[in-house]
Amino acid sequence: MSNQKGGVGKTTTAVTLGGLLAAQGQRVVLLDLDPQGSLTSYFRLDPETTERSVYELFRAQSDGAEPVEVRSLLRATGVDRLSLMPASTAMATLDRQLGQRSGMGLVIRRALARLQPHCDYVLMDCPPMLGILMVNALAACERLLIPVQTEFLALKGLERMLRTLEMVGRSRGGVPPCTIVPTFFDRRTRASTEALRNLRDRYGEQLWPRVVPVDTRFREASRAGLPINLHSPGARGSEAYASLLRWLQQASAELPRVAAR
Repeated sequence: MSNQKGGVGKTTTAVTLGGLLAAQGQRVVLLDLDPQGSLTSYFRLDPETTERSVYELFRAQSDGAEPVEVRSLLRATGVDRLSLMPASTAMATLDRQLGQRSGMGLVIRRALARLQPHCDYVLMDCPPMLGILMVNALAACERLLIPVQTEFLALKGLERMLRTLEMVGRSRGGVPPCTIVPTFFDRRTRASTEALRNLRDRYGEQLWPRVVPVDTRFREASRAGLPINLHSPGARGSEAYASLLRWLQQASAELPRVAAR
């Protein structure tokens, strides 16, 4: 899950798709690649104080140490079959510390290869800026989901994100297929309907044909530390993400094991 604008629903998308997959009996890992740690905080962990986090993977690589036992970084979420690899705020220093070192763009890909026998899906929540963490996510993922709030400024963020993908694709020989997911849609407002029309006109082939509506149950689920499908299974937002998951599964035969936020 990735977008170069914050507040568009990346963390909500990761949590909800993870909860829905876990409810299907899949073993799911949520991977928090954002130093701000919204995904980590969702499950009541503090990125300021978390000792075992994604940061350990990069530190071991930079020190030339033995690879970290990836499963040792996983934390329980309180939801069966749904685990979390938390973020720490120390990850914000990675570009300064390691950005110029060779081989640092494949740390996550190598870690997930070691984790693969133990899980069915990994969903990555990415930071809203291009750097070593986003590069790692793009190198590791099989499908990119771009949540986009249906309002004007978010469309500008989408344009920046797509330019970034084009740039990364030129330097790395391609990027994974992407799906744009319209979020926070409010049919009562002209701004939302016009933004959705704009998305459909400009990005029709890349756009999921439905929308995730504004739904206060997302906030309530977040306060409870649960995916919305467990907190409020009949909510409009829960049903929208269930539809998105079915669409992805139909489009790909199965949802790819790794999706980047």
